[in-house]
Amino acid sequence: MNFHLSEQLIQHVPSFKVGLIQYKNIVVSNIPDQLASRIELHRHTVELDLLDQPVTYYEGVREWRQVFKAIGVDPGKYRPSHEALFRRIKAKKPLPEISSAVSLNNFFSLQYELPLGLYDMENIHGDVTVTLGTSNESFEGLNDRVNSAERKLITKDTNGPFGSPVVDSVRTAINHETTNGLHVLYIPPSKSEDEAITFTKHIGDLFTQVHGGQVKTAVLHREQPLAQFI
Repeated sequence: MNFHLSEQLIQHVPSFKVGLIQYKNIVVSNIPDQLASRIELHRHTVELDLLDQPVTYYEGVREWRQVFKAIGVDPGKYRPSHEALFRRIKAKKPLPEISSAVSLNNFFSLQYELPLGLYDMENIHGDVTVTLGTSNESFEGLNDRVNSAERKLITKDTNGPFGSPVVDSVRTAINHETTNGLHVLYIPPSKSEDEAITFTKHIGDLFTQVHGGQVKTAVLHREQPLAQFI
């Protein structure tokens, strides 16, 4: 499977980077008690941080709002997924507890202040491109809506969009039967290439500590917009 970062997107955000992690033979389950406790501790820390602060207190939220503006998306109307999680905590709403994989993905998003997408690779077909969507592209999202991809940052395969930093698709959602997964990390452009590589490997290692399996990683950026996983 080939992965491609589009030139169109690089033109809007020259330092844009995407981390890719391929998982094989993972085991997704209910959230383990130890992981649940760690997530709850971090959620409580965030809640305290946001008692007297807006969500833009976090640098990662501010930076991604700027990225959205650079590609022509209103961050007040379409919020990056990590910002939505921070807002959920500020409003004292519980975090979703769908599976160990989803809970850990949300934890990474909060801890590292960036949007991530986690997908079932069995439902991804052909090559994958991170790009800007067109007016004739849309997808059924986990928000129970058909989401237009026009001018939005999306990740797509030959069947169309399946992910974005805002919401992911029903088609490729990870579940308890998933054994082969794909993590897409929308890395803050301010991170260097070396930082992005180290960070992506770190996320992969942490995920497999909980779910087992084998992992491969790659980072796409302006100088290296292509990668391949076998």
